[in-house]
Amino acid sequence: MNSNRRRSFRSRPQKNNFRRRNGGHLNNSSANFSNGNLNFNRNGSMTNPHNVEKTVQKFQQLAKDAQSNGDPVMVENYLQHADHYSRKLAELNERNKDNDTNEKQNNSSNLLDKDTSQVSN
Repeated sequence: MNSNRRRSFRSRPQKNNFRRRNGGHLNNSSANFSNGNLNFNRNGSMTNPHNVEKTVQKFQQLAKDAQSNGDPVMVENYLQHADHYSRKLAELNERNKDNDTNEKQNNSSNLLDKDTSQVSN
């Protein structure tokens, strides 16, 4: 047996192939464009305000480190990222506040409906 012979490469089929996920074909429309970052957003990690807050702090710390290293371009880059995630955090907090008020209104209206149904019986 010749141990120096190189085996030809056989690719393995991928379980999460984007062609299969998008219906088996590629479209030229931008609505179906996939750049590989969908898994990060799909798992819901950026819908938890605690995770977003930690990400803001991470980029602020990276900006401080870049400032101490004397790299103004990276400082600006990291601060822009931190600003983006802080806006995302504000949006999540606003959405959560709106959801809480809607739940309170729904609960109070349900209680009123129960009270009126008991009175009419």
